[in-house]
Amino acid sequence: MSFFLLALSLLVLTALLSLLGRRANDLTIRAAPLGTMLASIAGLYPAVQVLASGQALTFYAPWSLPGAAFHLVIDPLAAFFLLPVFILSALAAIYGQAYLRVAAPQRSLGVATASFNLLLLAMVLVITAHNIMLFLLAWELMALVSFLLVMFEGAAPDVQKAGWTYLVAMHIGTVFVIVFFLLLGHHAASFDFNHFGPLKQLPLNLAGLAFILAWVGFGTKAGFVPMHVWLPEAHPAAPSHVSAVMSGVMIKTGIYGLLRALTFLPAPPAWWGWSLIISGLLSGLFGVLYALTQPDIKRLMAYQSVENIGIITLAFGCALLVFTYGSLPVAVLGLTGALLQ
Repeated sequence: MSFFLLALSLLVLTALLSLLGRRANDLTIRAAPLGTMLASIAGLYPAVQVLASGQALTFYAPWSLPGAAFHLVIDPLAAFFLLPVFILSALAAIYGQAYLRVAAPQRSLGVATASFNLLLLAMVLVITAHNIMLFLLAWELMALVSFLLVMFEGAAPDVQKAGWTYLVAMHIGTVFVIVFFLLLGHHAASFDFNHFGPLKQLPLNLAGLAFILAWVGFGTKAGFVPMHVWLPEAHPAAPSHVSAVMSGVMIKTGIYGLLRALTFLPAPPAWWGWSLIISGLLSGLFGVLYALTQPDIKRLMAYQSVENIGIITLAFGCALLVFTYGSLPVAVLGLTGALLQ
């Protein structure tokens, strides 16, 4: 885990450097992307190692915060999601360096460049967190720094509307995520994911409630219809490289959260799979139909993201449904199709 901890440290240090040197744009516009690229290289190594070996990597450090611990685990599921997060973020940082020079040559870029690195940090922590408190802190950090990035051109009224729509939607979703984890933590008598084994014995009514909470909470981040309202507003408002990261990987943390949630719960009844299938169909059809009518390319890409999430959710739901009926090979095929989207 030493390379992974190095990646986290680089993101924090270069974000701080960007904030401290916010009036020196030449410094911040070089330091932050360099930190992103070096952190991505360092973070990719353990992810590839886990995927190659199938053996999880773990780091644990206690916190004084009640119920919290800095518990990180890179298992194959986390490693799979880390690959696109690091790769796309590094590429976006390279493009963003030139983009920001042209888009805002007279503005202080410290907050924008620091927020980008903190967004990558938050996404990585969400994917690897193995403690409820750490997960929720990373989830909130992801919402706040992405809000700052959406508001980069905050003087424009349409950008202000997009930013606040995004922030409100994210926090509505966060309420559902918090209640979901409180329900699980209460029944597991622990905030550590390693102690969630007893949740496999949850009564089906409580498990169903937990599924609904996870579907709404994580689905808001992913952009499921009808929780997608923030997505067509926020993506056009954000700088292009930020929009690419939000569309390419940030909304996928919602899919990751839902997948991780299902690993805690009992064997799924059929209606869970049907719920995801219907949600995926609605999102896919809605996204593609609205994308066809958009004259603005960034808004078009936002609706294409809704469509893509719909396809992922549809495949995910099909996998869950056939797993319910005992067809494991077909379920694996469906889940693989969902993940490769």
